[in-house]
Formats: sequence, C-alpha cells, structure tokens
Amino acid sequence: MTQSHPTSPQLAVEPGFFRGRRIADLQQAMASGSLTAEDLVRHAGAAIERLNPQLNAFVHVDIAAALAIARERDAERASGKVRGPLHGIPVAIKDNVDTADMPTTMGAAHFLGHRPQADARCVALLREAGAIVVGKTLTHEFAYGPTGDRSVQGAARNPWRTTQMTGGSSAGSAAAVAAGMVPVALGTDTGGSVRVPSALCGLVGFKPTHGRVSDAGVFPLAPTLEDPGVLANCVEDAQVFMQALSGGAIAPTPAIAATASLRMGWVVNVPFAIDDAAVTACVRAAAERFAGGAVQAAPEVTPHARALQSALGAIQRAEAYEVHAERVESEPGKFDPEVLERLRASRPVLGWEYVRALKERARLQAEFARLFQQVDVLALPAVAITAPALQQRSVAGPGSAGVRETLLGLTNPWNVLGLPAISLPAGWVNGMPVGLQLVAAAGADEALLALAASRWQAPSF
Repeated sequence: MTQSHPTSPQLAVEPGFFRGRRIADLQQAMASGSLTAEDLVRHAGAAIERLNPQLNAFVHVDIAAALAIARERDAERASGKVRGPLHGIPVAIKDNVDTADMPTTMGAAHFLGHRPQADARCVALLREAGAIVVGKTLTHEFAYGPTGDRSVQGAARNPWRTTQMTGGSSAGSAAAVAAGMVPVALGTDTGGSVRVPSALCGLVGFKPTHGRVSDAGVFPLAPTLEDPGVLANCVEDAQVFMQALSGGAIAPTPAIAATASLRMGWVVNVPFAIDDAAVTACVRAAAERFAGGAVQAAPEVTPHARALQSALGAIQRAEAYEVHAERVESEPGKFDPEVLERLRASRPVLGWEYVRALKERARLQAEFARLFQQVDVLALPAVAITAPALQQRSVAGPGSAGVRETLLGLTNPWNVLGLPAISLPAGWVNGMPVGLQLVAAAGADEALLALAASRWQAPSF
C-alpha cells in the first residue's frame, strides 16, 4: 500500500541485507549463480551480529550449523535438486516453537536451557522445503502478552524507533524481518501475536484459518485459539511460506471477487478498541485504495462485539491456566510478575463458563459464515494505535485504555472465530507504521493471500 508521505520514514537502524528483498529475487540470484545459500546465511549472520545488540530480536543463533546446511542446499542445487521457493532461504523461528538443534525457552525462566527432542511439525515442514533456520527469536513470556517486553531475555525493540515496542508476542520475529536480518520468520498468533507486531513494525503478517497449520510442537497458550503464522516483507513471501507450512498442498478455494466487484466491509474500531483518528484515517484511506473506491460499513459486526470478547476471555483464560496451573502453584517466582498476575486472574473461570463460551463461539461462527455471504473481506486497522513505548501500559488521551487491550482489540475477534486474517503495511503516522487488516471466511486462506498479492503495493524501502 503506498504511503501517504512523499517518502517513507527511515528505520532507526541501518538495515541488514534482507530489508525489502523478496524471496523470488533471492531465488533468481541463486539460480544465476550470483548468490549462494551460503552467502545468504553469511549475510544473515553479519546482520544479526551487528543489529541484535540494538534490537534484541534473537535469543539463540547458530550460524555455523546454518552454514553447514547451506552448503548442503547449494550442493543440491548444483545437482539439479531445488526443493521449492524456500530452498536455501534463511528463516527465523519464534522461541515457543520446538527446534531439535536449538534451545526452546518460551521466553521463560522455567525453560532456560531446554532442548526439545524433535522439531515442531511446522519447523520440520520448513526444513523439508529447503529453508535454513538461523536462530530463535524472542517471544513474550509463554506468548502471553502483546507487548514483547516481558521475557526472561528482555524486551525486543522496534527497528523504526528503538524506544518503542515491537508488539508481541512474536516480537523478535517482527524485529528480525523489519530490520533485514532475515527475509521471513515464523510466529504464532493466539489473539493477534503475528498481526500486531507486523502492523507495528511495517510488515505483512498472516494468521491462517484455525487448524490449517499443525501446532504439534508449539508450546500452547490457548490451543483452540492459536495458530502458527508468518511475518514477511511482502505478500508473495507469505504465500510461499504458508504453502510450505501447509505441506505443499494448496486447497481449492473460490477466488475472491475481481477488482471491480470486491465487496469490502469496513469494521469500526469502537466498541472493539479506542479510535485514534490519525491511525484510522490512514488505514481507511489504504483500504479504499485497495478496494478501488469507497468502502461501506460492514453489516452486523459491532453488535457481536460483547459476545466475542466474552467468549474470548473465558476460553483464553481457562485454556491458559490449564497449561500453567502446576507451575503457578509450584514455581510462581520464576514467572514475570505481569504474566503471573494474568495467569492468577485466569484461575476463577468455572467449567460451565468455559463450556458456555465454546457454545457461544459456535453460534458466532455460524453468524459470521452468513455475513461472509454478503461481503468478501472485512477491513479494519490491525492495531488502533502506533507502537507504544517499551513498558508503557496505558494509552493517554480521549478514550484512554490499557495498552494490552488496545493492541489486541481489533485482532482477537478473528481468533475466537478461527478466521484467516492478514495485516498489510498501510502507511505511517508520526513516522511509525500502521497496518490494514483484512479478514476472510473460514478456509479462504489462499484466496485472501491471492487477493492481497494482486492488489497490495509495498511501500518504498
């Protein structure tokens, strides 16, 4: 999406090699012999060494192992074997996803030094597709927070302004891609944890339909809400990444309408989140450019806001506490105090409240399935504000609210419903990125990605 300024603001750091480089261009360079997979890994290593002290994106890096794998990928290419569009491409993995050759700590003192016995299924699929894992990226502790500044390894910093948060919980993955340390990274999304940091860091972030990508080997937060997803420079890179995570198979889905007939419904912020006029205006203008004209209000969305938030609250709290109940009782001192407070507040959810929330979710899913017979996509900001300062916990001004609720308010409804959603860079407000979020019907993952790829234009790098 073209930005509203004549020129784009600049990152606060000198970007690494991969800033703005598309996977297709890297593949073309390797095919021509002007670059090798080993070159790409060395570029990643150099960028991480230079930038990570400023951004704290990576919590574990193994360039030596990655170089060995890169040489294998180069030998395969020389013999005529190319596994696919990720062959030889360096990638980063969020630190709540199991990697057999690297620690997986969940950003928590409870798991410092923990080494899984096997790769998560999504990591195994990326490796099978030829991707090269160079390191693990910082996650908010146990992925239970959208700010990215509560981890045993510290806070990730936003490459656009290092005093600001990246958003979370896929905090390090966002900083790593935005700063050009790697071209693409794996995240997970339970209430917005891919889309929030993508919006705050100026990236493409995609969350698939719930259950579309295997979560085997992903440390759970709230299993019926969360999914592995991708943070990338462009939609095309997100497409090839998601194809690998789907095992290479692309399910047939109806195409979303062509340019002249796209039915886009605009979702207003309130009552889901506060409304920052500058952010909303920037994102709505981006939505209208995307749609090729004025965007009408979406029917029948805001009346469901209270039910969506109620169902989300009961489901997420009950499932999160179930995962951590014993740790909360036996090792409370190892938790970050803020995360511990959230978990303790989750304990009172009663069994009947959880069961009722599941039934309410099923009802809401049926309601929104009918809604998507009237619209092709819903459009709204991914986040209602630009990136807050590190450790900031309230949003000042008219309609003041908590930072956590504000960051998640426009993304978490779609996790309750299990719908595919994407955040696209929409422009800048006060020099910081904002994101346009598009939501489609359940199962329309490829159609949503194809629509975004056909219409979205990346900002100038």
